[in-house]
Formats: sequence, structure tokens, C-alpha cells
Amino acid sequence: MVLKDFYKILSEEKTADSKHTITILVNEKHEIFKGHFPGNPIMPGVCMIQIIKDLTEKITLKTLMIQTLTNVKFMALINPEVNPELRLELDINVTEDDLIKVKNITYFNETVALKLSTVYKKI
Repeated sequence: MVLKDFYKILSEEKTADSKHTITILVNEKHEIFKGHFPGNPIMPGVCMIQIIKDLTEKITLKTLMIQTLTNVKFMALINPEVNPELRLELDINVTEDDLIKVKNITYFNETVALKLSTVYKKI
């Protein structure tokens, strides 16, 4: 895990063949938030992308590298002091050429914070 002590998994549920719902708790005291931004912490977008990759690797039991990112839409700012609990819905599919396609929607409460589609290749 690249983001050591950044979050912990609270729950994991496989909701269908390719669909997973994972709830995480973000460590609001993590070093990253001291620089992004002092007094008003905001989840860096790159950290969300890394969390999605980490969770996909955990589910697929594969080491992955991002091949493409599409439809990356940050819909709401995530302040870990206000909303440290996030729900990630992942739809993970393996293609015929052995790529892993993931569609993600990330929520805090009922607010959509992020929508993202990505393709990973195994390394």
C-alpha cells in the first residue's frame, strides 16, 4: 500500500458477480492533510485514484498499473474532518485481452464525491 496508514477498510461486500461495495475510514490526521490544506483538509484526487487501485488489487489479487483513466469527475470535495467515512462502489470486469476495467462511484453519506472509469493492466 503506497498510502501507509491513510485509510482502513471498515467493510467489504460483494454485491454481484463483478460489483463490490467497500467502506473505508480516512485517517484525518495523516501527514498528507498537513499540506493539502492546513486548517482546511481536502482529499487529494490522486489519493482517491490510488485508493481505487489498491482496492482493485486487493479484490483481484493482482498487481496492477493504470493504463487509462476516463470520465474522472470530482463531484464534491472530501473533507476528512467532516466526512472521514467513504463508500466506494466498484464494478470490476476482466476483458478478453486480460485488462481489468473498473467503474467507480465514491460517496460520503449520500453525496457522490467521485465518478471514475479506469483500465488497469497486470504487471
